[in-house]
Amino acid sequence: MAEYMNDDDQVEALKRWWKENGKSIIGGVVLGLVLVGGWQGWQRYTTGQAERASAYFTQFSQAVRGGDLAAARQQGERLIGEFGDATYGVLAALDLARLTYEAGEPAAARARLEWAMAQAGDPALEQLARLRLARLLLDEGKLDGAERLVGEPSSGAFSGEYAALRGDIASARGNAAAARRAYEEALAQGASAGELIRMKLTELGVAAAAG
Repeated sequence: MAEYMNDDDQVEALKRWWKENGKSIIGGVVLGLVLVGGWQGWQRYTTGQAERASAYFTQFSQAVRGGDLAAARQQGERLIGEFGDATYGVLAALDLARLTYEAGEPAAARARLEWAMAQAGDPALEQLARLRLARLLLDEGKLDGAERLVGEPSSGAFSGEYAALRGDIASARGNAAAARRAYEEALAQGASAGELIRMKLTELGVAAAAG
């Protein structure tokens, strides 16, 4: 019972307690300091990496806007190689896919988009990559592949775009009824190319309501 201990008893008890527990306490303190220092070091590292990725992406974007395909490819490859698991790498892959497709390299563009779909940690980026790949396949006349991609659930800002592309696929198959339904859904979902979709509905013999 501690309340009956005299000073000597308390000193001896403290010595025994320290002998039994001192090492673990010191170890815990040291571990805590290491963890704190390690966390701060990790924060500095990740901040530095983010700044590098941002700088690379700025250079890449400038090359894209300037139409410098060679420089864009070089910067894009560096981004993907060093930051492939980050948003900047996925965004670079999406832009590189467009550039390579416009340069007459559809196979390379498909590979970029498939990689972006697999790597995108953000659902919106994954849906964007999927949508662009489906459009590419439609342009190539690969209707089954395009249909599989846009047949999967989509949500949010891309719902209308997916519906519009389903309409294009149905139209390419000669299925006017399915195309009309998809285009009307696209308009209802607020697809970005509303005027173009209404023109397509007019061609199908449907008077689309103004949006």
